[in-house]
Amino acid sequence: MKTITTNDLKSLYLPPPDSHKGQNGRLLIIGGSHLFHAASLWALKVASRIVDLVHYSSVPENNELVLRQKEEFRDGIVVPRTEIESYIEEDDCILIGPGMVRTEKSKIKSQKSSPPKRDRANPINQVKAGKLHFTIQNLKELEEITDEGLQTEALINYLLHKFPHKQWVIDAGALQMMDVALIPKNAILTPHQGEFELLWSKVSNMERFVGREVEKFEDKIKLLAQHFQCIILVKGQIDIACNGGGSGGKICNRGECVKINGGNAGMTKGGTGDVLAGLIGALATKNDPYLATIAGAFINKQAGDSLYKSVGPFFNASDLVDEIPRVMKELLISI
Repeated sequence: MKTITTNDLKSLYLPPPDSHKGQNGRLLIIGGSHLFHAASLWALKVASRIVDLVHYSSVPENNELVLRQKEEFRDGIVVPRTEIESYIEEDDCILIGPGMVRTEKSKIKSQKSSPPKRDRANPINQVKAGKLHFTIQNLKELEEITDEGLQTEALINYLLHKFPHKQWVIDAGALQMMDVALIPKNAILTPHQGEFELLWSKVSNMERFVGREVEKFEDKIKLLAQHFQCIILVKGQIDIACNGGGSGGKICNRGECVKINGGNAGMTKGGTGDVLAGLIGALATKNDPYLATIAGAFINKQAGDSLYKSVGPFFNASDLVDEIPRVMKELLISI
């Protein structure tokens, strides 16, 4: 399996000198909850340093936090969740999940019969078939749901069902609450190992589907990515990314899997995965989604290692956010 190096970042998009505001990426971040405030804010902070415009949508108290931080978030708009659909249409990429909570009350059932088949002409038939039981007809109905985990479930599946043509980055709580039958083509999924195993279990007969027992962890990632035609990045001491989408280009071959080395004990702290999700979402606004994924993972680990050289493992997610632009300059501007 190939290991990503600095050379693989050469084709990343850099803003042209004559570009105008709005031409260098527009990202929508949907995340946060009454329980988790910082996660979506870390994603927001790193993304706002890379793209021209970030739209941010969370629960009201998190929206207020962002409004009070306008000195750092000058190029963005805070959007109520009930109004995000028009922003989804106009933005280049949507990141959903950082800081969103899950619930044990989920009505989503594991896939027990066969791997889900895509019905893009009428995907609601899949919902009615019993794979997803908790639905909403419009975003106003979110206000009637008191359980935040069920809100996550209803929101993520409503949006994936309605906007399968958009570029998605699906992270954290959204990963755990989505119906896998609705995973859009070329979506970027960013699970840690436990979240990936949950995804694998939702397609419980995948091994029968491929006709053999799957022993290697990286083979599971590759098979799931190919089946859903998406990109999967499994985070760990060594990150593994597999491309099952329709990407093209020198390193963006469908079926390819790569390793991303680096990182250290300082990156076990809460929030570093949210930083990574924001970084990948920002890069995916102007790059091939697979390239954005592997580049984001590589840059994130390089930033962590840069911090380790100066402070050892004694840094946090906010420090990582601040280090990423410096590392990107060293890796990209000098190329």
